[in-house]
Amino acid sequence: MSKARGGEKAQGFSSSAPRTFRAGCDREWIVQSAEPDLAYTEQAFPECPTCPHRVEPEGGPPFCTLRPVGTPHPFAVLAGLTGLE
Repeated sequence: MSKARGGEKAQGFSSSAPRTFRAGCDREWIVQSAEPDLAYTEQAFPECPTCPHRVEPEGGPPFCTLRPVGTPHPFAVLAGLTGLE
């Protein structure tokens, strides 16, 4: 994964053990990083331009968020909400 954001940790210089990160399209990368998620900016796959997991920030390159396998989505706890009471 050559174009991940996160500085040296995303490039494999962290002292943490390698972990498997998964994109929204279910592709996986093994990366040595202690980060809770990474940004995949390469967008090298044919479906990347139309992927529903693609994020297009204003003023920056599009990216896909990679999360460690087995980690719940950060908004998963909101799935059980039924309304404000």
